Amino acid sequence: MTHYVEFDEVRKTYRMGDYDIEALAGVSFGIEEGEFVIIAGASGAGKSTILNILGGMDTPTSGKTYFGGAELSAFSPKQMTEYRRYDVGFVFQFYNLIPNLTARENVELASQISRDPLDIDEVMDSVGLSGRLPNFPSQLSGGEQQRVAIARAVAKNPRLLLCDEPTGALDYETGRQILKLLQETCWNRKITVVVITHNPALMPMGNRVIKLRSGRIDEISGNLEPVSVDSLEW
Repeated sequence: MTHYVEFDEVRKTYRMGDYDIEALAGVSFGIEEGEFVIIAGASGAGKSTILNILGGMDTPTSGKTYFGGAELSAFSPKQMTEYRRYDVGFVFQFYNLIPNLTARENVELASQISRDPLDIDEVMDSVGLSGRLPNFPSQLSGGEQQRVAIARAVAKNPRLLLCDEPTGALDYETGRQILKLLQETCWNRKITVVVITHNPALMPMGNRVIKLRSGRIDEISGNLEPVSVDSLEW
């Protein structure tokens, strides 16, 4: 392994009735520590499959995956649980907040399972929610709920932050704010952030861009000077 994150000829096949569906057809790439990475492609290109394997929620059919010097694809179930618990933060498209817990309690719940959590109130302040701590999800806008989801992931103090279409349920302006927050989280906290998207306009904001097509790598490129979300229009 030569990269912080590495996929080596990873294939993933799902059995659907009498048919095999190949979601990934021999994918290889590397990601460096502290990078902001965009994985782009149309629906069905294999983006979510990569994210699920990288997050320890799925395993390759063949090939090897590595993270931080360890072969992730060789982990036992116990090791994989610890990896998900301590090393990875997840941000999903539809927030997945617990409705009967306040914003602060949703974040606190995640921090309780971490080895070295960040200060909850500082994290909430960093995502602009210091005034919304006692509010329940139903009392928050979509953008505020996504900020809670990001705070929940960051409060674990993860080494890797995985974001599955994090602006897909948001309007344009709110989506821009969330992307800016994710980019600043990467830059300020030195967390490796991976964002999957179907929107090619977001590619200039990544240190590394991995484009997928039909389960294969279409192109890998890098931006020596990633642009701020403020400079992008789509």
